[in-house]
Amino acid sequence: MKLIGAHVSASGGVENAPYNASLIGAKSFALFTKNQRQWEAKDLTDSNISIFRERMNNYGYKPEHVLPHGSYLLNLGNPDNDKREKSVNSLIKELERCKLLGLDRLNIHPGSHLGGYSEDMCLNKISESINKVLSNTTCVTLVLENTAGQGSNMGYKFEHIGKLIELTEDKSRIGFCLDTCHAFSAGYDFRIYDQYRKTVDTIEELIGFKYLKGVHLNDSKTELGSKKDRHHSIGEGFLGLDAFRYIMQDERFDNVPMVLETIDESIWAQEIKLLYSFI
Repeated sequence: MKLIGAHVSASGGVENAPYNASLIGAKSFALFTKNQRQWEAKDLTDSNISIFRERMNNYGYKPEHVLPHGSYLLNLGNPDNDKREKSVNSLIKELERCKLLGLDRLNIHPGSHLGGYSEDMCLNKISESINKVLSNTTCVTLVLENTAGQGSNMGYKFEHIGKLIELTEDKSRIGFCLDTCHAFSAGYDFRIYDQYRKTVDTIEELIGFKYLKGVHLNDSKTELGSKKDRHHSIGEGFLGLDAFRYIMQDERFDNVPMVLETIDESIWAQEIKLLYSFI
């Protein structure tokens, strides 16, 4: 079963996210559990937690239907030791917030080398950070999202994600999120069925679908291999509708939260219906 939704607002409190998801007919959703552009956050109150859990139940959402997104400030590969440690400690706190809310995963971007050292060295630093974070937390799975390849960001190659999973000590708590726009911008094609098969076979070979814990469904404003992170509405960008039709008809994408991060939230309900029509 496909679980299609969107990254909805948690403005006014995380407890509003399940309600906002229900308004657009979402069977899954993403949210930020704190301000994604600030290091510090107020602690979740007992009221935040209890109402969130109550609304999850009332609207029929289970933990495996939700893909929380981590802070944009996190950089587990930062060449500055103190700044990297700050990201580690912040991520530990975010995982603890997810656990309090009863959620079972948290999606993050792997990290960036910022020109400070090689990609291989950066992957090793990210891996060290991941293992430290997981050893200081419980229950919640860390989900690594592929990136578009902008700047010094790691994760734009599926090999990067596969290597980080390989180096993770607790493989029961590591996963992968496929962002369709990012993959396309990084050079992976989905538009023609033969290319789609090649791309998903590459994912299976280098990462493994058993690690798939979420999908970000986004068309792209820029062309294949552009290395630019520019999301577009479904069918309005260079990816086109067929790419999403192939994904919707692929059983390997069943039972994971598949969330829109497209640019016009006023049409999310229509986009969700469109995607379900492809099944």
